[in-house]
Amino acid sequence: MKDIHSYWAYLVLAILVFAVVNAIIGFTQKKQFKDKDLRIGLFTLIVAHIQLLIGLGWYFMSPWFQMLKTDAASVMKDKAARLLAVEHPVMMILAIVFITIGWSKHKKKTEDTAKFKTFAIFYGIALLLILSKIPWSNWF
Repeated sequence: MKDIHSYWAYLVLAILVFAVVNAIIGFTQKKQFKDKDLRIGLFTLIVAHIQLLIGLGWYFMSPWFQMLKTDAASVMKDKAARLLAVEHPVMMILAIVFITIGWSKHKKKTEDTAKFKTFAIFYGIALLLILSKIPWSNWF
């Protein structure tokens, strides 16, 4: 499950970057919000939620969760353990929350630029949160 979570993360990151760039371009160039843009946002939402489910499954089976349950104080003192047991999961959940809020808010907008702006802001915040707490040492 850990491998699936790791490989799926590349897909999530690539699609999220694509969605944010697409939204920024659409907003700055005042493009019309088309079905393609809707699908990019929706696909990003779906892929991110699948990653969340895979991640939660892995997390509750992981040694990090077991360590946190047995000796939370030592986990919190160890920077690497804290990243994997607390910071990464919390930040990723927050990122998914921002993606979900962005998806919900864009549907209420009537102007194309407002839809792009909503995606750019909320998906962009999610991207920054994800990039801030990826355990990079485990990726390379």
